[in-house]
Amino acid sequence: MLPSFDTLNAAAAMPFRSLSRRSLIGAALLASGLDIAAQTASTAAPLRLIVPFTPGTGIDLIARQLAPHLAERLGRPVLVDNRAGASGNLGTEAVVRAPADGSTLLVTVNTLVMNRALYPKLGFDVLRDLDPVTLTSWGQLLLVAAPASGIGSAAELLAKARARPGGLNYGSPGSGTPHHLAMELLKTQTGCFITHIPYRGSGPALTDLLGGQIDLMFLPIHVALQHVKAGKLRALGISSDKPSPLLPQVPPLRGLGLGQLDVEMWYGVLAPHGTPTATVERLNAEIRAILARADVRTAFETQGMTPASSSPAEFRALLEKDAPRWARVVREQRIQAD
Repeated sequence: MLPSFDTLNAAAAMPFRSLSRRSLIGAALLASGLDIAAQTASTAAPLRLIVPFTPGTGIDLIARQLAPHLAERLGRPVLVDNRAGASGNLGTEAVVRAPADGSTLLVTVNTLVMNRALYPKLGFDVLRDLDPVTLTSWGQLLLVAAPASGIGSAAELLAKARARPGGLNYGSPGSGTPHHLAMELLKTQTGCFITHIPYRGSGPALTDLLGGQIDLMFLPIHVALQHVKAGKLRALGISSDKPSPLLPQVPPLRGLGLGQLDVEMWYGVLAPHGTPTATVERLNAEIRAILARADVRTAFETQGMTPASSSPAEFRALLEKDAPRWARVVREQRIQAD
């Protein structure tokens, strides 16, 4: 039995008398095929993007930018699954233990390799048990000071720290966070001693920094931006090769006599180890295409992140380079996780 004309887009596009029986049958088959394809896409098993931190973080932003575009390109639902806890280890382990079939991915930050040194008894090794898919972006950290500290530049920071070892203090969202290890790397490079004050999260640390209870802190640019512009914090330097267009007057840390600082935060996507190479390559191609979109680039850049993709091999090389570097900082500064 032939379908009615009002259900066929092809039939509606031309006069009734010009349609042959063969045309109607072809149109019916086309409509049926499209309907089946739509049902398949809507009922396919969802792809989960596991974010090992709470909603609203930079990592969460990345996942939520990728998800709708990835769903469209793959023809399957894509869900963002926040699995916060244990400094990101809870969500990471969920991906490590997931089936290696391309249905579960980890969207994370360089805390991944920092935790490898901080938590040696995790029961998994991120270099061995995860397969890199692609880098997604770089995020800048700002070294900021409270006006009450009297520190207005990197040179003044070094002078005060050397004049009174331990007299200055800095805050972090907790031991082992990028904010913490970035300052410990600065201390290693300059030979200065600055007292660490760990907090339970960025919010309390930022509150005390704004209030002058602590002197310094590394903060993601999107967190510090409004306070710097309002004059409530002083930006001493930024962790990038060149100034950020969001704060063009703030100089890169690497040119300020603070040693060979490389404290940028990278973000990326990884899959359980053993995910088929063809699947990884397909995901890599699709995510790179999404990252090239102008609207996605704008969303990243307004949060102080620079979109940057890579091949799986390039991303693996970054992991293998970064892991021992942060392990050395943890070892030399005798850092222990909370």
